[in-house]
Amino acid sequence: MNFVVSASLLLKHLKSIGGVLNSNNTIPILDCFLFEVKNNELTLAASDMETTITTVLKIESNSTTNIAIPAKTLLDTLANLPEQPISFIIDKTKHSIKIKTETGDYNISGQNGDEYPKLPKIESQASIVLKSDVLANAINKTIFATGNDDLRPVMSGVFCQFTETNSIFVATDAHKLVRYTRNDAKAGSSASFIMPKKPLNVLKSLLSGVDDAVKVDFNKTNALFSFANVNLVCRLIDGKYPNYEAVIPKQNPNKLTVDRHAFLGALKRVSVFSNKATHQIRVKITGSQLRVSAEDLDFANEAHEILTCTYIGEDMEIGFNSRFLLEMVSNLEVDEITIEMSAPNRAGIILPSNKSNPAEDILMLVMPVMLNN
Repeated sequence: MNFVVSASLLLKHLKSIGGVLNSNNTIPILDCFLFEVKNNELTLAASDMETTITTVLKIESNSTTNIAIPAKTLLDTLANLPEQPISFIIDKTKHSIKIKTETGDYNISGQNGDEYPKLPKIESQASIVLKSDVLANAINKTIFATGNDDLRPVMSGVFCQFTETNSIFVATDAHKLVRYTRNDAKAGSSASFIMPKKPLNVLKSLLSGVDDAVKVDFNKTNALFSFANVNLVCRLIDGKYPNYEAVIPKQNPNKLTVDRHAFLGALKRVSVFSNKATHQIRVKITGSQLRVSAEDLDFANEAHEILTCTYIGEDMEIGFNSRFLLEMVSNLEVDEITIEMSAPNRAGIILPSNKSNPAEDILMLVMPVMLNN
């Protein structure tokens, strides 16, 4: 069975789905891409058993067949080929692949494509259509706040909650929390699921440069994302997501407004001098003066910077983990941010001071650390 395809186009498609492959698989066939030829279409698939991605290319071929081709060998070969049409000659009985180029032939030993994991069928209980930029933004703004605790798997994913009025995406690791709301993305009925981190990262890269709407079908166990010529099916995280609304303090009389770029720069510089174990920094606000400081007593290192700010409330000193603050402030794309606080032992709320998009709401929460005076 023969077909011809553009080398660079094939490489681009394989790279886009290759992010789902694991480096150490217990099942050897999962080290392969699945090639399926049918009706002048080449369907490429990659899977790690939890997540399967397929993408479709138009080709000229009258036959119907499939074969599993080792991913690393194929990617390395294509990466070193200049752009040209290349021919695939597949022997289904021997599971062998010959790639013919303008300058040479390459023989690869493959595996039986019939043994490749099948794309799970989703008997959809609910579906929603999202703009690609809405979904990409939701992933970007939340995924960094997910946890890595194997004992609490529900916190290692992003909680996606769809209602008739909005869509809410939440991530937390118990030290920080992000709630991203879109009022321009609505579902026909209320539904929710917890999406794992790995397929979200793959989805994020697949969505870059895509303008198509994304259709999301899901049930209790799987979710299917369909857009352009791509289908991504992943197994959802089973469990009940914590009541995140209960941890967001509602009464925060102390409100600090500061230039985001200036604050971010100060955090980056001062955090270098923080303790390498605690990453603790102090934020002290007196009147319109914001003092950011850090010290590492083990090495007698310390630093502080003073910024001007707008502040309503009582003078206050509070400690934070600088890594968490840096992640959050970096992920807000506004000129000014507002930090709302109630007490040095209560969580701080970080909000954009001015909305660039009226349909978008974002709230970030960061737990304080105890200051050792």
